[in-house]
Amino acid sequence: MRPSTRIVLASFSAMACVAGHPLRAQPDPAPVAAASTDADAQLRDLYESDWAWREQQGLTRGRGGQGAASLPQVDPATQQVRLAHWTDVLARLDAIAPEALSAEERINAAVLREVAQTAADNIRFRTYERPFNADTFFWSGLSPITGGFATAQEYRDYIARMRDIPRYFDDQVANMRAGLARGFTVPRIAATGREETMRGFLPADRSNAFWTAFAAMPDTIPAAEQEALRQEGEAAIRDSVAPAYAKLHAFMVDEYLPGATTAIGARDLPGGAEFYQAQIRGFTTIDLTAEEIHAIGLAEVARIRAEMERVRQEAGFDGDLSAFMEFLRTDPQFEAKTPYELLAKSSYVVKRMDSRLGEFIGFLPRRRHGIVPVPPALAPIFTGGRGGIENCMMNTYNLPARRLYTLPALTVHECTPGHSLQAAIAQEAQRRPAFRRAAGFSGYGEGWALYWEWLAGQIGIYETPYEEFGQLTYEMWRAARLVIDTGIHQYGWSREQAQSYLRDNAALADHEITTEIDRYIAWPGQALAYKLGELLIRRKRAEAQEALGTAFDDRNFHDAILALGEVPLPVLEARLDQFIADGGQLPPGWNPALPEAR
Repeated sequence: MRPSTRIVLASFSAMACVAGHPLRAQPDPAPVAAASTDADAQLRDLYESDWAWREQQGLTRGRGGQGAASLPQVDPATQQVRLAHWTDVLARLDAIAPEALSAEERINAAVLREVAQTAADNIRFRTYERPFNADTFFWSGLSPITGGFATAQEYRDYIARMRDIPRYFDDQVANMRAGLARGFTVPRIAATGREETMRGFLPADRSNAFWTAFAAMPDTIPAAEQEALRQEGEAAIRDSVAPAYAKLHAFMVDEYLPGATTAIGARDLPGGAEFYQAQIRGFTTIDLTAEEIHAIGLAEVARIRAEMERVRQEAGFDGDLSAFMEFLRTDPQFEAKTPYELLAKSSYVVKRMDSRLGEFIGFLPRRRHGIVPVPPALAPIFTGGRGGIENCMMNTYNLPARRLYTLPALTVHECTPGHSLQAAIAQEAQRRPAFRRAAGFSGYGEGWALYWEWLAGQIGIYETPYEEFGQLTYEMWRAARLVIDTGIHQYGWSREQAQSYLRDNAALADHEITTEIDRYIAWPGQALAYKLGELLIRRKRAEAQEALGTAFDDRNFHDAILALGEVPLPVLEARLDQFIADGGQLPPGWNPALPEAR
């Protein structure tokens, strides 16, 4: 068990059960220090120096390298430098006595340890030799989807990054060849067709997607400078971008896909069992085995099927559950006729949710998000939607596959109050250390969003039994992931077996079933975090309601979660235990987005 489970708040209770299944008990931590200490200063020095190192390494810029004149280094030598760094961070953390840290710094230590351990594990397993998955690619996100930049310097940096693409791609290809040599690749079935997402970057002229940033430059840049930048951008596309993408595309078609493994399970990769367990721990942040997670999933699937049967009866459908799901998958009444209709419906759900937010969340962000379609180059292999701080994307490709009865749950999850709203609140937390603002934990973030799919039903956001069934379909989808991901990567399930299991239990369209199963094949462990995080939040909410009675306040409960930012699940549980112990009240200065106590 990692030390991060030992250095959280004093009220840390054992994670007793999830859906009736025992989680591994966590040890009681030492008493919390009452005030800032020398240990606090040591820890701050560690995470501040670590953040400065990450900035120097280009690890804080995101995949596109925005804000810099080069793309990140990914070569093996650099990876070993990073492994040495993360190993040193962990050793320095071990030297700081947990009992000497103040409460807030214990949280910081837990977050830093989780980040460092996961990063070190990924380098040890050389995951950089598999640098993409079924819907996320190192070659995408390097150019703005829409619009451009605000200043001439930002354009100059963008052009410099464009000219760095050949080096960046060559390093990625060298890593992928090393993966090919040892049988550590994205499975062929989940990689096939992904090269088509490069099409928009192949032209050597202004039709290249990289040109979009130059199409409408701001008037604050003088006309002559705009023209000079456009000429430089056009040259970079012609001389660097297009040739690099053409070379990468040829490598994918001629070398990578033919040589990629045909096995789909992580257990069949080099060091497969240990690799999969490390991925489980990295994504979920809790110590569960694949066998334990599989059992949790089976129990949740059985529970949700009973709820589905209840809603089928309420809908008045004359047929069994399988027939009801086939009706939902195929009846034209559940299809948007145009992309606009789908986007409009999603926008309507956001506004309905907006009208209720003040009842359930105390601190609301200033930022608002838009709703836009998934870019055409990604849409065929992309998920149904994805939240973002600027825009929440909804997939309008293959409209018959985007069933309207699931759209409200999807919108609540991805947009408001799910990912987009949570990200906006996190961005305003300027009192939180920089490394905390950048940390991302799937169990927390996906658990929050999935929890809100459920809570939206409790407060009346779903307007018909079909939409309620859509929520249950999405909840079933996440429960089935626990069974399917472990089925594929631990128990040797086939792709067809996984598809059949999802089809039998969730009213998803066949297109979504295919893309989702390929995603789990290519990304071991990631799908497990959603349901485990949601179950924890729902369990702690029930405990808080029982303990606090009429003193329970939704706004305080949700603010207690959101004020943390993304943290490992044991830290979240500890915070909610403390919330209950404090009588459902928030402490002075609780919100890092506010300059003073609320």
